[in-house]
Amino acid sequence: MPTPKTIQIFLPGGDPRGIRVAEITTRIVQVIEVPRSLLGDFLKMPESDQVAVYFLFGQSEETGEPRVYIGQTGDLRSRLKAHHDKKDFWERAAVLISRTNSLTQTHALFLEWHCLQAVRKAGRYGDENGNSGTKPHTPAPLEADCLEIYETGHTLLATLGFPIFDPVAKPVAGKEAEEIFYCNASGAEGRGQYTEEGFVVLKGSKGRAKSVPSFAGCTWDQQRGQLIEAGDLKREGELLVVTKDLLFPNPSKAAAILMGRTANGWIEWKTQDGKTLDAVKRQTP
Repeated sequence: MPTPKTIQIFLPGGDPRGIRVAEITTRIVQVIEVPRSLLGDFLKMPESDQVAVYFLFGQSEETGEPRVYIGQTGDLRSRLKAHHDKKDFWERAAVLISRTNSLTQTHALFLEWHCLQAVRKAGRYGDENGNSGTKPHTPAPLEADCLEIYETGHTLLATLGFPIFDPVAKPVAGKEAEEIFYCNASGAEGRGQYTEEGFVVLKGSKGRAKSVPSFAGCTWDQQRGQLIEAGDLKREGELLVVTKDLLFPNPSKAAAILMGRTANGWIEWKTQDGKTLDAVKRQTP
């Protein structure tokens, strides 16, 4: 169960789009977000001269999928300079450090490994790391410290707009199962969730493979094609099968992608007993 927290975000340059330093006020961990264009400014800051775990964020040129590279280093300035010269995909970096300069190389090695496992388990971002490596030997007390640091970093990264460790869908066991909505029209057999971020179509949902003529070629139909090309929608005869949980900005787009036609998702998505998403989420006080 999440607990209330106070998070402070400091703007060294006064620009909310520039370098941002985030911390939970009662903890020693900081995450510093750095636009690539301001990397030189960050490298002049004393915080860049520490042992760190860092994250490079960008997107795939082919599919637009968000991507991340996770690394650790005791020489942050040299490492980020090298990535600036050699890695093209990234646009922003996030650097996790200790305000008391107490991170060791052992902390960083374990956190790098643990963060990469968490990113892959969540499935929200693709990673640029390749080989995941093996779990480094870490004494139990130090591992406990690392897991606490990870939880703080998890919260701070999500607050800065990088929820890399969070699956797009919520658990569906117990009471959460009551929040599943279904789209069973125009050949679709969809299951989904309405979340704080938008509407999630759950893995295993099925849609109609062929779009209606009036829908073909429109923006959403083009994005449908991109999802097919990326393997997120897989053709099986006359159907499209959703191969992973997919987050859409609104329920109408989620329904339209499945049905291959324009749709009002607030009406198309219904509970098991037939109540529309509109009735459950917009009409219920």
